[in-house]
Amino acid sequence: MPDDRLIVALDVPDAVSGLDIAGRLGDAVSFYKIGLGMLTGGGLALARELKDEHGKRIFLDMKLFDIPATVEAAVRGLARFDLDLLTVHGDPHVVRAARAGAAGSPTRILAVTILTALDRADLDEDLIREGPLADIVLERARRAFDAGADGVIASPQEAAAIRALPEARGRLIVTPGVRPAGADRGDQKRIATPAEAIAAGADHIVVGRPVWAAAHPRAAADAILADLASAG
Repeated sequence: MPDDRLIVALDVPDAVSGLDIAGRLGDAVSFYKIGLGMLTGGGLALARELKDEHGKRIFLDMKLFDIPATVEAAVRGLARFDLDLLTVHGDPHVVRAARAGAAGSPTRILAVTILTALDRADLDEDLIREGPLADIVLERARRAFDAGADGVIASPQEAAAIRALPEARGRLIVTPGVRPAGADRGDQKRIATPAEAIAAGADHIVVGRPVWAAAHPRAAADAILADLASAG
């Protein structure tokens, strides 16, 4: 069985490119993330094909944010695709609406805490309250769990503190911002290696460019899977 702790982000322009990468990865990878950037490039069709025809698990990363009625309606429509994971922003009113929209489906709702491409300077620019970024992530995670989130999105640097929350028992922690040792950071600011993220309490790691942009994607994925195996 493939190790589904690795989620490969198909952050490519269209479904044809996504299918090509999935084909090159073969049975090494069982879980894929499809994000907002591919929505107009056939992202939902790709999600359905990977799931229905190839037996893959699907994480649709939409990061929904709107008034409750709109979020509920959007999630209800997306849940018809039998998604495994779907992201919304971690504001409690958004999480509650998403849970209502996903009711009766297998789709699990993940709440975004603070994007892994942001740091304290970015939060200042966005008028987010003062204080250590890690403290804000922890509080947003706790409130999202209280609102009914099945899990949260957070950087590996906050995973251990979130895992220690009583509210986190039985919930998922999914960590972007994961880079193999020596890989380019890209636009990520709060990063860790695959093994470090799992050791900190993550259930799944999300890796994109280090896999799909590699000269040999299957070899890149195999190296990450070996690192995960070393974490136990």
